[in-house]
Parts: sequence; C-alpha cells; structure tokens
Amino acid sequence: MIVQIVVAVISTLAFAVLFHVPRQEYLYCAVNGGLGWVVYKLCLGYGFSVTMSSLWATLTLTLVARVLSALRKMPSTVFLLAGIFTLVPGSGVYYTAYYLIMNEIPKSSAKGIETFKIACAIVLGIIFGLALPQGWFNRLGRLTDRKERAGKT
Repeated sequence: MIVQIVVAVISTLAFAVLFHVPRQEYLYCAVNGGLGWVVYKLCLGYGFSVTMSSLWATLTLTLVARVLSALRKMPSTVFLLAGIFTLVPGSGVYYTAYYLIMNEIPKSSAKGIETFKIACAIVLGIIFGLALPQGWFNRLGRLTDRKERAGKT
C-alpha cells in the first residue's frame, strides 16, 4: 500500500504541474491526492464497495481542499482538481469501450455501469463537500492570520 500512496502523491504532483498550479502549492496538492488515495484504500479494506470508497475519498479530498483554500488563500479547485486525479475511473472508461469494440456487450455494460456509479459517487462527494458553508473554513484562515500577526509583534 505504501508504494500505491507514493505513486498517488507523485501522479497528483505531476497533474498539478500539468494543470499549471502555482509552484508553492505543489506539495499541498500532492498531499491531498495521497490522502484521498489512503482514504480510498482504507475504505476498500474495511469492506466498502468501490463506489462508496470513491464517495468517501472524494468527500475527504473536497473538505481538505476547502481547508487548504482558506489557509493558503487560493481557490479550492486548485487543490481539488489535482487531488481527485487518482480517483477518476479512467480504466473503467477504457474497458467499457474495449469490451464494446470486442462485441462483449455484457462485460461492456457491467463495466460501464460500474464506471458510471463511481463517477456519480465522485460528483456526490464534491457536492456534499461544497454544501458546507464557506464561513466554517474561512474561520481557519482568520485564526492562522491572527497567530501570524501575534507572532510578528
């Protein structure tokens, strides 16, 4: 599992570079992506389905992205889009198309439905995470601002 987490962090970092995230935010994006993968694998280990694991991982990513956006004074999409990269079901889309081309309709349908469920879980995780009031997260930013000002005086 450690290797998978390291790969998730590196791939998230690479996507952040590709996505033109500001350099000073690379580490935060990478950690967010690694955290999402940890939550995903932990949920799978506890017996959750792939869909529910994706939902919980995405919800975690979204909440952490909102906290980071308040602390780092950046839009949450900077951290969310880079972090969610590891959870996107790209192989599911590939195998759905592959089975369809190979005329294996039952396999294509099964893989397509599973991929659609994962995509919906990702969307719901983002919606649930963004449904919380921004003021809750802004308080964290204000608290850190006060601590910084207190330390300078």
